[in-house]
Amino acid sequence: MRTPDSTTAAAILPLVGGPANVLTVAHCMTRLRLGLRDRSLVDEEGLRALPAVLGLVKDDNTCQIVLGPGTVARVTPEFEALLTTTADRLAPHDAETTTADLLALRGAELKAARTRRNTTPLKLLLRRIADIFVPLIPGLIGCGVIAGLNGLLVNLGVLPGLTPALTAIAAGFMALIAVFVGYNTAKEFGGTPILGGAVASVVVYAGVAKVTVLGVTLAPGQGGVLGALAAAVLGTYVEKWCRRWVPPTLDVLVTPTLTVLLTGLATLYALMYAAGALSSAIGTAAAWLLSTTGAFAGLVLGALFLPLVMLGLHQALIPIHTTLIEQQGYTVLLPVLAMAGAGQVGAALAVYVRLRHDTSLRTTIRSALPAGLLGVGEPLIYGVSLPLGRPFVTACAGGAAGGAFIGFFSMLGDRVGSTAIGPSGLALFPLLSGNRGLALTAAIYAGGLLAGYAVGFAATYFFGLGNVTPARPAEQAAEQAAV
Repeated sequence: MRTPDSTTAAAILPLVGGPANVLTVAHCMTRLRLGLRDRSLVDEEGLRALPAVLGLVKDDNTCQIVLGPGTVARVTPEFEALLTTTADRLAPHDAETTTADLLALRGAELKAARTRRNTTPLKLLLRRIADIFVPLIPGLIGCGVIAGLNGLLVNLGVLPGLTPALTAIAAGFMALIAVFVGYNTAKEFGGTPILGGAVASVVVYAGVAKVTVLGVTLAPGQGGVLGALAAAVLGTYVEKWCRRWVPPTLDVLVTPTLTVLLTGLATLYALMYAAGALSSAIGTAAAWLLSTTGAFAGLVLGALFLPLVMLGLHQALIPIHTTLIEQQGYTVLLPVLAMAGAGQVGAALAVYVRLRHDTSLRTTIRSALPAGLLGVGEPLIYGVSLPLGRPFVTACAGGAAGGAFIGFFSMLGDRVGSTAIGPSGLALFPLLSGNRGLALTAAIYAGGLLAGYAVGFAATYFFGLGNVTPARPAEQAAEQAAV
């Protein structure tokens, strides 16, 4: 029996060029990410017309289809199953067909390789960082919510027999997150994942407290996820070097041993020390930025985050957030960046009010607004503000206002942080933490949201729509996008 998710997967497949055009399938919190042989075969208009599709993101030969949280996690396995079934059904039945298919496949691979060579190193690096850390987000969210609940119970003095257990549950993942980072890093860089996890585990092993480097005794966890990331990358290169020179008969014994030994020594005597210094610098810089230039820093960060989301580059900030959570127990950057979503919501509401006769656009806003309030901005970005043009800019103004509001209080010494990453908007309230108590922290964050909503709405209502008339939506979008 076909479900709505399998129906969506079946509708998407032919619109991305069919099974022969799909190289890889993955997903993040909101997007189905398809690696394609030929991006030109994608029917963008057809995809946008599907009820479940909230937007598209162009990125070389990758098609990123915004489906929203929850939906994307259900549609992806259906899409993968459909790919397998279709490939089996369409398997070639004679040598001539097989040869033709192989030649076509080789040509497509050569074209894809040429496209990859034209990809800038920075874009490739940011994409790899995202692929390493995005799979960790569910664990960060789950443990962050439990940590917040546990903190509330401790402050209220309720269930004292349960809180130690909740502490262990919430802290266990963060204590070993370096191992998961190492595993994913090796997998992403073409090494053996378990070896990546093995060398990264050195960072969190309690026995490193007996190791002294430059007269300083190492501490378990020193360098955190950055040290684990560096160790796993180095381990991958050591492993590849070993496989080139070690005889095949000795490979199974020598390669893993040399990989773990050489990389482990480098991690202990160089990487942990260097990564620890870098991690400390990140924490110090973030604290200084918001305590010294808080309002201005919040304004800039809040204004620029929507463009980062639009380009898919916001995932590159995950290592910084994770480092701050490891050091301070929360990241002070995420609540500021979350204000961009508030500006987006305010802008969408203004469009809804101004264009009251545009039934189609108002329907899109009604369906995307709940996700926007919970911090998932892609549906409103790709379905409303970006196609109209200027509302995207005024939404950034709302984000700037909210960021400046929170930054101002940071200058006064009232820090607002999040114990995990992933959610934002209203969904961030259970994860809030700070240095002045939960009530004040929540009040400041709520004030930032209201500022973002208000400025995003006002800026869009008065300046974001210009002379738009509801009777000609296609011309409106083209005109506004050109402004």
